[in-house]
Amino acid sequence: MSRVAIVTGGTRGIGEAISIMLKEKGYKVAANYGGNDERAREFTDRTGIPAYKWDVSDFDACVAGVAKVKEDLGPVEILVNNAGITRDGTLHRMDQNAWQQVIDTNLGSCFNMCRATIDDMRAGKFGRVVNIGSINGQAGQYGQVNYAAAKSGIHGFTKAMSQEGAAQGVTVNAIAPGYIDTDMVAAVPEQVLQKIVAKIPVGRLGKASEIARGVCFLVADDAGFVTGSTLSINGGQHMY
Repeated sequence: MSRVAIVTGGTRGIGEAISIMLKEKGYKVAANYGGNDERAREFTDRTGIPAYKWDVSDFDACVAGVAKVKEDLGPVEILVNNAGITRDGTLHRMDQNAWQQVIDTNLGSCFNMCRATIDDMRAGKFGRVVNIGSINGQAGQYGQVNYAAAKSGIHGFTKAMSQEGAAQGVTVNAIAPGYIDTDMVAAVPEQVLQKIVAKIPVGRLGKASEIARGVCFLVADDAGFVTGSTLSINGGQHMY
Protein backbone atom coordinates (compact mmCIF):
# COMPACT_ATOMS: atom_id res chain seq x y z
CA MET A 1 0.00 0.00 0.00
CA SER A 2 1.31 3.43 -0.93
CA ARG A 3 2.20 5.70 1.95
CA VAL A 4 0.23 8.93 2.34
CA ALA A 5 2.09 12.24 2.22
CA ILE A 6 1.01 15.81 2.88
CA VAL A 7 3.03 18.65 1.40
CA THR A 8 2.10 22.08 2.75
CA GLY A 9 2.36 24.86 0.23
CA GLY A 10 2.35 21.97 -2.18
CA THR A 11 0.88 23.48 -5.35
CA ARG A 12 3.55 26.06 -6.21
CA GLY A 13 7.31 26.45 -6.37
CA ILE A 14 9.38 24.06 -4.29
CA GLY A 15 6.24 22.49 -2.84
CA GLU A 16 4.89 21.70 -6.31
CA ALA A 17 8.15 19.99 -7.28
CA ILE A 18 8.06 17.95 -4.06
CA SER A 19 4.43 16.92 -4.58
CA ILE A 20 5.06 15.81 -8.15
CA MET A 21 8.23 13.87 -7.37
CA LEU A 22 6.63 12.08 -4.43
CA LYS A 23 3.74 11.04 -6.68
CA GLU A 24 6.21 9.79 -9.29
CA LYS A 25 7.84 7.70 -6.55
CA GLY A 26 4.51 6.02 -5.80
CA TYR A 27 3.27 7.97 -2.77
CA LYS A 28 -0.32 9.09 -2.35
CA VAL A 29 0.08 12.87 -2.11
CA ALA A 30 -2.18 15.57 -0.72
CA ALA A 31 -1.03 19.06 -1.64
CA ASN A 32 -2.10 21.73 0.83
CA TYR A 33 -2.48 25.34 -0.26
CA GLY A 34 -3.60 28.55 1.37
CA GLY A 35 -5.21 30.94 -1.06
CA ASN A 36 -4.85 30.67 -4.84
CA ASP A 37 -7.82 28.55 -5.88
CA GLU A 38 -7.23 28.99 -9.61
CA ARG A 39 -3.60 27.86 -9.34
CA ALA A 40 -4.63 24.90 -7.19
CA ARG A 41 -7.24 23.76 -9.74
CA GLU A 42 -4.71 24.06 -12.56
CA PHE A 43 -2.18 22.08 -10.49
CA THR A 44 -4.65 19.25 -9.82
CA ASP A 45 -5.83 19.12 -13.43
CA ARG A 46 -2.24 18.92 -14.66
CA THR A 47 -0.83 16.48 -12.09
CA GLY A 48 -3.79 14.50 -10.79
CA ILE A 49 -2.71 15.35 -7.23
CA PRO A 50 -5.62 16.47 -5.00
CA ALA A 51 -5.27 19.92 -3.47
CA TYR A 52 -6.65 20.72 -0.02
CA LYS A 53 -7.18 24.28 1.16
CA TRP A 54 -6.52 25.34 4.73
CA ASP A 55 -4.51 27.94 6.64
CA VAL A 56 -1.47 26.22 8.11
CA SER A 57 -1.05 29.02 10.67
CA ASP A 58 -4.43 28.02 12.18
CA PHE A 59 -4.17 25.02 14.52
CA ASP A 60 -7.83 23.98 14.27
CA ALA A 61 -7.72 24.28 10.48
CA CYS A 62 -4.71 21.96 10.39
CA VAL A 63 -6.46 19.37 12.55
CA ALA A 64 -9.52 19.48 10.30
CA GLY A 65 -7.42 19.41 7.13
CA VAL A 66 -5.41 16.39 8.24
CA ALA A 67 -8.64 14.62 9.23
CA LYS A 68 -10.04 15.20 5.73
CA VAL A 69 -6.89 13.84 4.09
CA LYS A 70 -7.01 10.80 6.37
CA GLU A 71 -10.64 10.23 5.42
CA ASP A 72 -9.85 10.47 1.71
CA LEU A 73 -6.44 8.80 1.46
CA GLY A 74 -5.63 7.11 4.78
CA PRO A 75 -3.44 7.93 7.81
CA VAL A 76 -0.67 10.41 7.06
CA GLU A 77 2.77 8.83 7.34
CA ILE A 78 4.84 11.50 5.58
CA LEU A 79 4.69 15.23 6.25
CA VAL A 80 6.62 17.90 4.40
CA ASN A 81 6.32 21.30 6.09
CA ASN A 82 7.09 23.55 3.15
CA ALA A 83 4.58 26.43 3.42
CA GLY A 84 6.16 29.81 3.92
CA ILE A 85 5.73 33.52 3.30
CA THR A 86 7.91 36.62 3.39
CA ARG A 87 7.14 40.06 4.79
CA ASP A 88 10.55 41.64 4.37
CA GLY A 89 11.73 44.84 5.99
CA THR A 90 14.39 46.07 8.38
CA LEU A 91 13.54 45.76 12.05
CA HIS A 92 13.17 49.49 12.67
CA ARG A 93 10.51 49.64 9.93
CA MET A 94 8.77 46.32 10.62
CA ASP A 95 5.39 46.33 12.32
CA GLN A 96 4.29 43.59 14.69
CA ASN A 97 1.86 42.13 12.17
CA ALA A 98 4.61 41.49 9.61
CA TRP A 99 6.62 39.75 12.33
CA GLN A 100 3.74 37.61 13.59
CA GLN A 101 2.44 36.54 10.18
CA VAL A 102 5.79 35.11 9.20
CA ILE A 103 6.38 33.42 12.55
CA ASP A 104 2.89 31.88 12.55
CA THR A 105 2.97 30.69 8.95
CA ASN A 106 6.57 29.55 8.65
CA LEU A 107 7.27 28.22 12.15
CA GLY A 108 3.89 27.86 13.86
CA SER A 109 2.68 25.69 11.00
CA CYS A 110 5.37 23.12 11.79
CA PHE A 111 3.93 22.66 15.27
CA ASN A 112 0.35 22.68 13.99
CA MET A 113 0.92 20.07 11.31
CA CYS A 114 3.22 17.85 13.35
CA ARG A 115 0.79 17.86 16.26
CA ALA A 116 -2.05 16.92 13.91
CA THR A 117 -0.16 13.95 12.43
CA ILE A 118 2.16 12.64 15.14
CA ASP A 119 -0.33 10.39 16.94
CA ASP A 120 -1.00 8.28 13.84
CA MET A 121 2.71 8.12 13.05
CA ARG A 122 3.51 6.90 16.54
CA ALA A 123 0.65 4.40 16.47
CA GLY A 124 1.86 3.00 13.16
CA LYS A 125 5.51 2.95 14.27
CA PHE A 126 6.46 4.83 11.12
CA GLY A 127 6.70 8.48 10.18
CA ARG A 128 8.77 10.82 8.09
CA VAL A 129 8.76 14.57 8.73
CA VAL A 130 10.78 16.95 6.58
CA ASN A 131 10.78 20.62 7.53
CA ILE A 132 11.89 23.10 4.89
CA GLY A 133 14.20 25.64 6.50
CA SER A 134 16.42 28.09 4.64
CA ILE A 135 19.99 29.23 4.15
CA ASN A 136 18.76 32.50 5.67
CA GLY A 137 17.80 30.65 8.83
CA GLN A 138 21.39 29.46 9.06
CA ALA A 139 23.28 32.59 8.04
CA GLY A 140 20.75 35.40 8.60
CA GLN A 141 19.79 37.96 5.98
CA TYR A 142 19.50 41.74 6.02
CA GLY A 143 15.84 42.80 6.02
CA GLN A 144 14.53 39.40 7.09
CA VAL A 145 14.62 39.26 10.88
CA ASN A 146 11.17 37.63 10.88
CA TYR A 147 11.92 35.10 8.15
CA ALA A 148 15.39 34.26 9.49
CA ALA A 149 14.02 33.80 13.01
CA ALA A 150 11.23 31.51 11.81
CA LYS A 151 13.52 29.39 9.66
CA SER A 152 16.17 29.20 12.36
CA GLY A 153 13.44 28.04 14.73
CA ILE A 154 12.57 25.25 12.29
CA HIS A 155 16.08 23.85 12.60
CA GLY A 156 15.87 23.76 16.41
CA PHE A 157 12.34 22.32 16.27
CA THR A 158 13.64 19.56 13.99
CA LYS A 159 16.46 18.55 16.34
CA ALA A 160 14.17 18.39 19.36
CA MET A 161 11.31 16.53 17.69
CA SER A 162 13.70 14.01 16.16
CA GLN A 163 14.71 12.91 19.65
CA GLU A 164 11.08 12.43 20.65
CA GLY A 165 10.11 10.41 17.59
CA ALA A 166 13.11 8.15 17.11
CA ALA A 167 12.01 5.28 19.32
CA GLN A 168 8.64 5.12 17.53
CA GLY A 169 10.11 4.95 14.03
CA VAL A 170 9.44 8.62 13.29
CA THR A 171 12.33 10.49 11.72
CA VAL A 172 12.44 14.29 11.60
CA ASN A 173 14.86 16.11 9.35
CA ALA A 174 15.23 19.52 7.74
CA ILE A 175 16.33 20.79 4.37
CA ALA A 176 17.86 24.24 4.12
CA PRO A 177 17.55 25.41 0.51
CA GLY A 178 19.71 28.16 -0.84
CA TYR A 179 18.40 30.49 -3.52
CA ILE A 180 16.08 28.47 -5.76
CA ASP A 181 14.57 29.51 -9.08
CA THR A 182 11.01 30.08 -7.82
CA ASP A 183 8.44 32.89 -7.95
CA MET A 184 9.61 34.10 -4.53
CA VAL A 185 13.19 34.52 -5.71
CA ALA A 186 12.04 35.95 -9.04
CA ALA A 187 10.53 38.84 -7.09
CA VAL A 188 14.00 39.90 -5.93
CA PRO A 189 15.27 42.94 -7.90
CA GLU A 190 17.55 41.85 -10.77
CA GLN A 191 20.66 43.69 -9.61
CA VAL A 192 20.28 42.22 -6.13
CA LEU A 193 19.78 38.74 -7.59
CA GLN A 194 22.94 39.08 -9.67
CA LYS A 195 24.93 39.83 -6.52
CA ILE A 196 23.43 36.77 -4.83
CA VAL A 197 24.27 34.45 -7.73
CA ALA A 198 27.83 35.81 -7.75
CA LYS A 199 28.26 34.40 -4.23
CA ILE A 200 27.07 30.90 -5.15
CA PRO A 201 30.09 28.71 -5.98
CA VAL A 202 28.22 26.62 -8.58
CA GLY A 203 27.31 29.87 -10.35
CA ARG A 204 23.54 29.53 -10.62
CA LEU A 205 20.27 29.37 -8.76
CA GLY A 206 19.08 25.99 -7.60
CA LYS A 207 16.17 24.11 -9.11
CA ALA A 208 13.05 23.13 -7.18
CA SER A 209 13.54 19.56 -8.37
CA GLU A 210 16.88 19.47 -6.56
CA ILE A 211 15.12 20.16 -3.26
CA ALA A 212 12.51 17.52 -4.11
CA ARG A 213 15.24 14.91 -4.59
CA GLY A 214 16.48 15.65 -1.08
CA VAL A 215 12.97 15.19 0.31
CA CYS A 216 12.56 11.86 -1.47
CA PHE A 217 15.79 10.62 0.07
CA LEU A 218 14.75 11.60 3.59
CA VAL A 219 11.22 10.16 3.44
CA ALA A 220 12.22 6.76 2.05
CA ASP A 221 11.48 3.66 4.10
CA ASP A 222 15.19 2.82 4.17
CA ALA A 223 16.20 6.26 5.52
CA GLY A 224 15.35 5.30 9.09
CA PHE A 225 18.83 5.96 10.45
CA VAL A 226 18.80 9.58 9.27
CA THR A 227 17.13 11.83 11.82
CA GLY A 228 17.75 15.20 13.43
CA SER A 229 19.83 16.28 10.45
CA THR A 230 19.78 19.36 8.23
CA LEU A 231 20.55 18.83 4.57
CA SER A 232 21.87 22.06 3.08
CA ILE A 233 21.16 22.34 -0.65
CA ASN A 234 22.63 25.70 -1.56
CA GLY A 235 25.29 25.28 -4.24
CA GLY A 236 28.06 25.72 -1.69
CA GLN A 237 26.98 29.24 -0.71
CA HIS A 238 26.98 28.53 3.02
CA MET A 239 28.75 25.71 4.87
CA TYR A 240 26.93 24.87 8.09
